Amino acid sequence: MTVPATAPTIRPARPEDVPAVVAMVHELADYERAADRCRLTTAQLDTALFGPAPALFGHVAVDDDDQPVGFALWFLNFSTWAGVHGIYLEDLYVRPTHRGTGAGRALLASLAGICVERGYQRLDWWMIDWNPAARFYASIGAGPMTEWVPYRLDGAALRALAAVGVTSATRPDARPGRVPDRGDEA
Repeated sequence: MTVPATAPTIRPARPEDVPAVVAMVHELADYERAADRCRLTTAQLDTALFGPAPALFGHVAVDDDDQPVGFALWFLNFSTWAGVHGIYLEDLYVRPTHRGTGAGRALLASLAGICVERGYQRLDWWMIDWNPAARFYASIGAGPMTEWVPYRLDGAALRALAAVGVTSATRPDARPGRVPDRGDEA
């Protein structure tokens, strides 16, 4: 692999970048051995980033021809303990031909800069446990949060719980705005 002579430039994603970012999301899914589960389309990402009320944000690493070679897709989270927002990095990816150029570090640095500029206190992400990028993350001072265990509710379980929520919300004896205490029906 020949590493490009110049480091990529980082900038906010533009509508014309969406097809390249979608292609890289699919490359990432393939790398993570989950290509069959990635269904992202150009229309979906375009709406998420540039629709009337975007809740997803993106930055791209571009080469000398302004072509995306890496990306970071992120959204805001909120710490109830600190009382401020943070950034949750959903995906970071650099094409293999541009790894080693500093693109990944520059993408993370741009998000860290947003955090500092806006007073956010943290930048969070998940990483698949076998990803060799763990060494890179450790080199910039990031560490795994081993005391927290991620949970997910999706598919049939998500729909089943939603159905219960609709039923309990329409109970005649339900008191609006009340959260069940210990011992109450959950």
